[in-house]
Amino acid sequence: MNFIRPAAQENLKRWREAIIGAAVALLGLYWLATSFGLLRWLSVAVAAIGLAFCWAGIQRARFRSGHGGLGVVQLDERQITYLAPVGGGFISLDALSRVEIGPDRSGLPVWRFRAFGEELVIPTSAEGTEALFDALAVLKDIDMPAAIRASGTRPDKPVVIWKKPSHRLH
Repeated sequence: MNFIRPAAQENLKRWREAIIGAAVALLGLYWLATSFGLLRWLSVAVAAIGLAFCWAGIQRARFRSGHGGLGVVQLDERQITYLAPVGGGFISLDALSRVEIGPDRSGLPVWRFRAFGEELVIPTSAEGTEALFDALAVLKDIDMPAAIRASGTRPDKPVVIWKKPSHRLH
């Protein structure tokens, strides 16, 4: 027997990291209020770690835009692979020159990864897109809040998430 509706289970799964982080932070705050000595100092560290996990969990939950879209995204050794019946492909994180989220022909948000004249287009609702959060986090100066905002809405124009810095000689 399932006592929790499937939609509620899905929401709990989406926000699980934030919930666990909040629980750890609350445990640390409880220890801070009820203990003394060395445990009191450790409780401050536990609360801080819990808050950090909660913050990261909130960002990840907002980044997960859904599922049920066309195709599957896989990440393996700095390579993003998109498996789909039409339009699949792969691209290396090291070769990227630009990452953006923009509308497709029907107005739905899609990821656009560009590298050396090639482009990989992935719907934000494709299975496995949550792996992109960790993959893109390694790019220097990435605008993750813009990615979170753009992936959850229907953008009317492309939003640049990251662009490779140009190294020009003066």
